[in-house]
Amino acid sequence: MGSWLNDEIPAFAVVGRVNAGKTATLATLLEIDDDELLRISATPGETTNVLPLPVRYDGEELMRFLDTPGFQQPVEAMREIQKLADTGVPGPAEILRFTRECRQRFPDEVRLLEPLMEGAGVIYVVDPCKPLRDSFLAEIEILRWTGRPRLALLNPQGEPNPELEREWRDRLGTAFNLVRTFDAHEARFDERRRLLEALLQIEEHHATHIRRVIAAMENEMDERREEAAEAILDFLEKSLTLRVSEAIDVRDRSVPSRGEKKRADLEVRYFKKLADLEQACLRRLLTTYRHHLLKPEVDPERHSGLNLSMAETWRKWGLNRGQLTAAGAAAGGAAGAVIDFGVGGHSFFMGAAIGAVVGGSAAFFKGGALPELRFKGISLGKVQSDGQALEAGPPDNPNFPWILLDSMLLRHRGIIARAHGRRDKAELDLSGEESLVRTFPGPRRALLQKWFASCLKGSPDRGKEPEVFGELVKSLEEAEVASQV
Repeated sequence: MGSWLNDEIPAFAVVGRVNAGKTATLATLLEIDDDELLRISATPGETTNVLPLPVRYDGEELMRFLDTPGFQQPVEAMREIQKLADTGVPGPAEILRFTRECRQRFPDEVRLLEPLMEGAGVIYVVDPCKPLRDSFLAEIEILRWTGRPRLALLNPQGEPNPELEREWRDRLGTAFNLVRTFDAHEARFDERRRLLEALLQIEEHHATHIRRVIAAMENEMDERREEAAEAILDFLEKSLTLRVSEAIDVRDRSVPSRGEKKRADLEVRYFKKLADLEQACLRRLLTTYRHHLLKPEVDPERHSGLNLSMAETWRKWGLNRGQLTAAGAAAGGAAGAVIDFGVGGHSFFMGAAIGAVVGGSAAFFKGGALPELRFKGISLGKVQSDGQALEAGPPDNPNFPWILLDSMLLRHRGIIARAHGRRDKAELDLSGEESLVRTFPGPRRALLQKWFASCLKGSPDRGKEPEVFGELVKSLEEAEVASQV
């Protein structure tokens, strides 16, 4: 056994023309968007040596991919291999001789083929937007002669051309065990899993290891979803309980301009702290899904992350007025029920009815308003000034927590939709995104509304947190499935 492989671990060499997308395919498959670990460049010949890339779970290597140099002289190499076969049909023996005898003339082809001769399978990446020229036909023949398990991936780099793609599929189908489409710049979790399932079909010898990789991938995605739900739960609690205060004195209260300035300064501080909480949550999500190039940029002056200053945000995100009314009624009804219980039911349960009406009405009339911070005076005892302070937060709008939740659900969906093979730096763009919380079932909205209400009062209901966490996990999964339809 050679230096590239371990007989107990399945290995696949990713092969293709320079810049056909083989390194991008590996980056997406292995979730590496860091150029320090796996460089993707438009420079021809960027990959000049074989780069082993192990797939590890829980510290154990279960599979290995090999990033190989691209073909440089495929037609000449094919002819040389044919000469080695004399009048016969070339096969693995001739390919082995070629790697031993022709390194000087064909260094890239030899480096590419050596791992195959040691037992690696083949993942051949091509761009079906390009014409099927003689050089590609030579590559296909050489790989067929290796006799190794072979999977061809169509990785489009430009505008789709159905006629060219049919030609590629027909030709590849005669030389490869399987032909599949895999867009390295758009592929999501399901496409990555299907690629591994395709490898399972062509490499039966290592089927157990490949199945373990697929199962580990699925378990990891479940764990990430739970980590994301935990991050969002933490963000919501901290945001809804956020308060900012500043001491005021007699002059602040007696001179209107001073009081207004205090309020304005408090508002800036409040939204800056809210933006900080948002960024912290986004960083946790990006870390969970191994993204380095996406940026959680938030401008606290406009709070551009959530665009809370824009009326459009309050129209298209969060619950609609009818849903807010129903959710508010549920929360109001729950509060009223406490009164009924306290008097032993002698109120004939009128408290629940009144609470539902009041809660629902408040939600309906305030649900479409722009955010205005709550300001109130609080006592500081004798700590400073004359013992009084002004406190700000949160916005006086029942849709505020739903918009916070919507923003994170939509961002989560954008994060998991971004393939690691992309190298463009970008911010998470929510323009054009529509509400996800409006699709929630009624019981989920009612549960969340009650928990939101407890947070807004400054006393998060710990008893409801496990249920809220479970519903957030379901919400993230539903958003993932919907985005793949």
